[in-house]
Amino acid sequence: MSIDWKALRGALEEPQRFVITSHVRPDCDALGSELAMAAILRQLGKEVAIVNDSETPNHLQFIDPDNQIKQLGKDITSEEVLSGFDAFLVVDTSAWVQLGSMAELMQQFEGVKLVLDHHVSQDDLGGEMFKDPKCEATGRLVYEAAKDWGIPITQEMAFAMFTAIATDTGWFRFPSVSGDTYRAIGDLIDAGAVPSDVYGHLFEKERLQRVNLRGRILASAKVILEGRLAYSLATQQDFEETGATPSDTEDAINKTMAVSGVEAAILFIELPGGEGVKASFRSRSSLDVAKLAHQFGGGGHVAAAGALIKKPLDEVVSMLLKATEKAMG
Repeated sequence: MSIDWKALRGALEEPQRFVITSHVRPDCDALGSELAMAAILRQLGKEVAIVNDSETPNHLQFIDPDNQIKQLGKDITSEEVLSGFDAFLVVDTSAWVQLGSMAELMQQFEGVKLVLDHHVSQDDLGGEMFKDPKCEATGRLVYEAAKDWGIPITQEMAFAMFTAIATDTGWFRFPSVSGDTYRAIGDLIDAGAVPSDVYGHLFEKERLQRVNLRGRILASAKVILEGRLAYSLATQQDFEETGATPSDTEDAINKTMAVSGVEAAILFIELPGGEGVKASFRSRSSLDVAKLAHQFGGGGHVAAAGALIKKPLDEVVSMLLKATEKAMG
């Protein structure tokens, strides 16, 4: 780990009231990291609130059985965030665009600002950055913090951390996985995490709407560049006719990577209300999709990245396919 845990621990000393946030449309790494870090801070005697721009997706609500995670504008106001806390902690993102409406609050916030993340790309969020791009998940960083500081890992924390790490490694199949990953996972299982329970929540309790949307995404899949690049779509019509939501697209892009000969893939998700198009990138070649996404205001990892582009779907598809073809030579 390249993070100075002593420095982070020192930065947590003086503040007493923490607000924790993460990226829009949060995944399990974001949610699990927030919940586990909140538990650590409470063991340190701090007051903590978790506040996100987006609501927790329906299929991920299992990770927060006590409804600790609040949504800005629904459960808590901007004024309450600005006046009620003296530290602002961002986990699992280093990009302004990924914070949604929480970005403006962080810019206005006058207390301590901290960032804990594992993504390659980053903006200057105006706070002290604690980052390790080589780490497989932010949940793993939270685990290392707890171990370094001698914080007991409860069953609740183990469940959150295990879910974060398992999902951000594609259930331990991505190249980011190392022996240290499994050693951490073993520790979390000993602390009470039950892999079969997590897997069951994630993959054996699918909503029919999500299954139907997945079918449409796969049916739209195409390959170009002699089969090296795959792409697929999730349109507004798909969401309306299936009753699914944008969060139901999670992991769908990885299915297109299963096509023989495919080296990279893009999933274009047309967001509701004219919000634009979310593009998700994956690569298992020399293509650095974090650099590719950065060209369009996004970021992520070398092998997995994303960008939000506020333009019509057809225009975004054409623009990104051209840029990706150029990058792939």
